[in-house]
Amino acid sequence: MALSPLLYAMFFHVCWAAFLYALLTIVRAPAIWGLDTKSGAIAKRKVLEPRISANLSNQFEWPLFFYTCCILIILSGAAGDSIQLVLAWIFVIGRVIHSGVQILTANIQLRGAVFTINFLAVFAMWVRLVLGV
Repeated sequence: MALSPLLYAMFFHVCWAAFLYALLTIVRAPAIWGLDTKSGAIAKRKVLEPRISANLSNQFEWPLFFYTCCILIILSGAAGDSIQLVLAWIFVIGRVIHSGVQILTANIQLRGAVFTINFLAVFAMWVRLVLGV
């Protein structure tokens, strides 16, 4: 049985969420294990913890609509639609970029612009699915 190409985009996003969980664990570990350094390296990473946590939470908001749409596309037999596949990858790559912006910067405008691209990619997938394009 051949897998739908959409599953690869979905799987990549699952892997990305797993990476964020691992990253959050690494950042939280020193506080949990009671480690402290005089260098301040742990304190510098601690500032990332709420950003990573917030971004991880974001991975379960709008992506819900992405997964639902992908499953419906596959079930409808339209999984061979190359435009849907491109939109799916735009969304997934956009999620990675969104994570980078949210975790590493405080640039709300850029984060909003990246989110808008993600939003529009999934919305376009839904429109194509519903209209049978």
